[in-house]
Amino acid sequence: MAVSGAFYVTTPIYYVNDSPHIGHAYTTLACDALARFMRLDGRRVHFLTGTDEHGQKVEKAASDAGLDPQTFTDRVSQRFRDLAAAINCSNDDFIRTTEPRHKRSVAALWERLIASGDIYLGKYAGWYSVRDEAFYAESELVGGAAPTGAPVEWVEEPSYFFRLSAWQDRLLEFYAARPDFVLPATRMNEVTSFVRGGLQDLSVSRTTFAWGIPVPGDPAHVMYVWLDALANYISALGFPDTEGELYRIFWPANFHVVGKDILRFHAVYWPAFLMSAGLEPPQQIFAHGWWTVEGQKMSKSLGNVVSPASLIQKYGLDQTRYFLLREIVFGSDGDFSHAAMVRRINHDLANDYGNLAQRVLSMIAKNCGGTVPEPGPVTDADQALLDSAHALLDRMRAAMAEIASHRALEQIWEVCGAANRYIDAQAPWTLRKTDPARMATVLWVLAETLRRLALLTQPFMPDASAKLLDLLAIPETERSFAALGAALPAGTALPAPAGIFPRHVEPEAA
Repeated sequence: MAVSGAFYVTTPIYYVNDSPHIGHAYTTLACDALARFMRLDGRRVHFLTGTDEHGQKVEKAASDAGLDPQTFTDRVSQRFRDLAAAINCSNDDFIRTTEPRHKRSVAALWERLIASGDIYLGKYAGWYSVRDEAFYAESELVGGAAPTGAPVEWVEEPSYFFRLSAWQDRLLEFYAARPDFVLPATRMNEVTSFVRGGLQDLSVSRTTFAWGIPVPGDPAHVMYVWLDALANYISALGFPDTEGELYRIFWPANFHVVGKDILRFHAVYWPAFLMSAGLEPPQQIFAHGWWTVEGQKMSKSLGNVVSPASLIQKYGLDQTRYFLLREIVFGSDGDFSHAAMVRRINHDLANDYGNLAQRVLSMIAKNCGGTVPEPGPVTDADQALLDSAHALLDRMRAAMAEIASHRALEQIWEVCGAANRYIDAQAPWTLRKTDPARMATVLWVLAETLRRLALLTQPFMPDASAKLLDLLAIPETERSFAALGAALPAGTALPAPAGIFPRHVEPEAA
C-alpha cells in the first residue's frame, strides 16, 4: 500500500514508431500539471513518463528506416525525452522498455504469473493488428479490419496464454467495489460492458519476430508487447524489489493517464496481470479523448500533424501549455485550431490576466512609490474578492482530483474576471485624488489577489507564474500552496512592472 501523502502519476509510455505530436504533449502536460499541483500542495510526488520500444511494429519501422531496432529506438526515444524538456515537464523519471531494469522487472512478473498457474503454452490462431499490437476476435472486426480501422492479418503460431477468462468474475467484483476505477464514468461503463461480454484467454508471447523481451526459460518466444509495456509502471519503482523505497512509497499508482484507445489494456489486462501476480492494481485510470485539427483527424497523409515545437516557437511555451490544458474537457475529444489558440492567448492571457497584473503593478509603481501599500479597513467588496481568491484552492483540489485542469483554470479565471470588475468599480485612479488611503487599500487587495492567482497558476504556466511572483517580490521559499494562508506584507519594495502575456499578432498584421 502506498504511503499516505505520496502521489504517483504516469503517462502511457509512448510507442517509438514515429515522432511526438500534439496528442503526446497533451497527455504529458495533463500529468505534469497534476504532478506540479500535488507537489505545491505538499504531496510527495513521483511522475513517470517514457517510451515503449519493443514489438513487431517497431521492428518493421526500424527495418523501413534501414536501422537495427536498438539504434532506431535510441533515436526516436530521444525525441520523446526532448518533448518532455521542451514543454517544461517535471517528470521524476523516464523509463525505456529496452533498459536492463525493465527487462529484469518483466521477467520477474512473468515468473509470478507462471507461479500463479495463469500462464500456459498453447497455439494462437486468430486476427492480429500490427499497427495496434492487439489481438481481435472475429466478432470485433469491422469490414475486415480492426475496430480502429487498422488492417489485421491471420496469425498462427505457438504461444503462451494468460488465463484472462478465469478473471472475468473477479474483475467485475473489483469494478463493483471500485466504481471510479476508470474515469470518466462513460469509460468505466465501456470497460464493464466489455468484460461482461466474456473474456478469452490472452496470447502473451510471439515467435514470428525477435524484437522483444525473451520469455524466461523459453527464448524462442518473446513476450507480447503489452505485457512488456504495462510493467513499466512497476519496473520504474524497482520491482521486483517490493520492499525498496520507491515501490513501498508509491505503489499502487494514484493515476495512470492514457488515451481512450488503450484503455482496455490498462483497465482489463493490467489489473488481471497484477492481481494474478499478487500485486495491487492501480487506484485509478483516466482515459482522455483525441485531438482533431481544424475538424479533421490528425494524420501524416493529410499533412495536418501539429508539432508541439512549432506551437511553442510561434505562440510561446506557457501559452501553449495554457491552451492545451484549458481548451477542452479532459476526457472528451477536442479540436485544435490556430484561431482558437490566438483567441485564448489574446482574450484570456493578455486581456484578462496579463492586463490585470500590468494595471495593478503599474499603479502601485506610480502611486505608492513602488512598494506594497498599507491597507486600511476593508469593505464588503474588498472582502468578497479576497474570499473568492481564498476559496480557490479547495475548488481546484476537487477539480484536479479528476484531472480536470480545464475546470481548475476556469475557476481561476472566474476570480480573474472578478478582479477586473472590482478594479473598474473601485476606480483607484480616481481615488488617488479623492481618497488616497482608500486607493492604497484597493491596490493592496488587488495585489494580494494577484499573489494568490500567481501561486495557483504555477502548475499550468510555471514560467509566467514565476515571473509574476518575482514582480510581487515573493521569495522562492513562499511559493507553495501553504503560503496561501499568509498575506502580502505592506512596505515590500517591488521591481519595475513588466508585461507577462503579450498579445499575439500575426506577422502580416503587425
